[in-house]
Amino acid sequence: MNRSHQTGNLRAAVALFALAALLLVPTTFAHADGGVTYTDITADPASGLAFERFGSPVRQAVLDATIANSPYPTADIFRVRAEETPNKSHGNPGTVIFDFDNDGDLDFYVTNGPGHANSLFANQLADSGSLSFIDVAAAAGVEATAQEGSGVCAGDIDNDGDADLYVTSIGEAGLLFENNGDGTFSDITAAAGLSGADRNPTSCAFGDVHNDGLLDLVIINTYDDWNHRIPVFTPGGAMTPGPHYEGMEHNFLFANAGGNTFVDESASSGLENVSNMAGPGLTGAAFSWAVNVVDYDQDGDVDIIIADNQGSAPANRAEERGWIRVFNNDGSGHFTDVTIAAGLDISGGWMGIDSGDLNCDGELDVFVTNLGYLGGGQPSQWFFGNSDGTFTNPGMGSLGMTPFGWGTSMIDYDNDGDADILYHGGADVFTIINADNPGVILTNQGDCSGTFDWDQGALLRDHQVRMVEAVAAGDLNQDGFEDIVTVSNLDIVRGFFLPYAGVFFPPFGSPFDPVSGFEVGTSSQVNPGFQTYVHPTVLNGTLGVEINSADNGNHWAEVTVRGGVGEVAGASVNRDGIGANVFFTPAGGKTSIRPIFGGSSYASQDSLAANFGLGQAATGDVEVAWPGGVRNKLYGVAHGERVTFPEIPCSYDGEWKNQGQYVKCVTQALNAAGQAGLYDPANKDRFLESAILAYQQAQ
Repeated sequence: MNRSHQTGNLRAAVALFALAALLLVPTTFAHADGGVTYTDITADPASGLAFERFGSPVRQAVLDATIANSPYPTADIFRVRAEETPNKSHGNPGTVIFDFDNDGDLDFYVTNGPGHANSLFANQLADSGSLSFIDVAAAAGVEATAQEGSGVCAGDIDNDGDADLYVTSIGEAGLLFENNGDGTFSDITAAAGLSGADRNPTSCAFGDVHNDGLLDLVIINTYDDWNHRIPVFTPGGAMTPGPHYEGMEHNFLFANAGGNTFVDESASSGLENVSNMAGPGLTGAAFSWAVNVVDYDQDGDVDIIIADNQGSAPANRAEERGWIRVFNNDGSGHFTDVTIAAGLDISGGWMGIDSGDLNCDGELDVFVTNLGYLGGGQPSQWFFGNSDGTFTNPGMGSLGMTPFGWGTSMIDYDNDGDADILYHGGADVFTIINADNPGVILTNQGDCSGTFDWDQGALLRDHQVRMVEAVAAGDLNQDGFEDIVTVSNLDIVRGFFLPYAGVFFPPFGSPFDPVSGFEVGTSSQVNPGFQTYVHPTVLNGTLGVEINSADNGNHWAEVTVRGGVGEVAGASVNRDGIGANVFFTPAGGKTSIRPIFGGSSYASQDSLAANFGLGQAATGDVEVAWPGGVRNKLYGVAHGERVTFPEIPCSYDGEWKNQGQYVKCVTQALNAAGQAGLYDPANKDRFLESAILAYQQAQ
């Protein structure tokens, strides 16, 4: 990776200019099999989507001072890059798609830098019939102007039927906003016991780790001082020269104690027992970027998967920190790091994560973003889950290599019945801007084969000039196809572009080879042994809201799950159903799985409504595996149907004396759920009939 950071002197740069210039010529790509395109609506004033992402004035001042202090001895450049340049001077944006006002359409929230308000974009589709937005953050009380907004996640922490909001902040406590149910929020951070969550977080996620019906909060932290990048650029996080850098920060787990209060269980839960991080000079903590709270082994309790960053590789494998950490829940909210046993002790600059079933084998897989070309060949890649809780690396197939990545989402973007992969990325690495990700959609080939091609024509906006970090998906215009919200922390002005493949190392034979490279400032030797740097021209970050064309003729259905704790006798699932795994089988097709997350991607969260593609099927069947292990089914869901699925705490495959006992349980649960408004009671007979059929088939 060191080689890709060095641009050489001015003569070498000029010698490469002719080759670099060729890559600035626009290239026209053919559409892949997805058959849909995405159009960004943010440039339209009528959309109401004015937004600009501002960075950190403090860290920008550090960067400016470092550049002003040029020239540096060439031999000292690596130390300067590590010790005197800040991490993410332009901030760490996050976004969450959720229906904050319960009006039936999806809104979204975006974080911003200090001194600039976060935005809450209220969707006007339900009110006006057309897709447009109004930024209501100030009126709703969630502008959080004094904070440096980072990651964000949403979930109903008090099971009162509306989504609450947690916003992380760099270097200080994040903010917990309780939804008041009237379009406004109240800051309850201090009363909730979360004022001590004051490290340097990037991502967060809600999930019920105890299966008590209350959403707990996981917060992912990095290291203690973003005014330098020692853990990023120095082997083992060590100074140059000097001892190990001991500023890594443990991640947080706050348990929901009820009454909107939380208790710190980070240590007692086992989340701080990080394998391979307890050696001499190490703090026991890794350098984490993103989190997925998901029941990956489908045993009825949510586990925690964390994307950790390696930085430069240490000489001693015992000090490797860049693994995809798997913390397995024993069912009581205690976690064990099983990364090695799971087969994910694979070093990388892992940065974003999502889960789903990519090969339709009934097991949950993971996709994790990585450094790609910037790391000299560390692909963002997928791993197939196995029934024994392990993961298999299937390789990259015909893709060969993939670009740098941050946020990601597994969505069936073309509604053909299998999960595809969306991800974005880009980074400011001092004197260069890694700009090799044009926005990637990997389309699942061969009827849920788990092999992928790059759909090079799906995204119409040029994302290669945007260093996108935050990524979330949801059906904003309610046409049954998922749309995309992205936020960059900075944008670039195209200038001097250098390719990776063919210049710094041989081509990988990847379709991404022609577009993977970086923008550079000038680098010149003012005299032998010294170098002066000019930083590439950058702009504030931007918002992207891309709407799916929905024009390939494929069918769809949408499932929203509703837990019944406190409303239905025997129910134990949080109101949002976060932690459930939803299965959908189109008639004649393969079964896909959508986990319900309270945070994923990178610093972001998809809509809680699960969209499923049916291909050309007219109907399909739904099965919900609820946290705790209860399973329910609904047959004959039609194309274009939006189903609200209530928790029925009567598992069709449970131990029942007879069918009558089971039917009584289901009937009582459906009656109570209807009275509580958890679903439309007009569908009672349909759910009851499906429950009976599922029971009979299980016998």
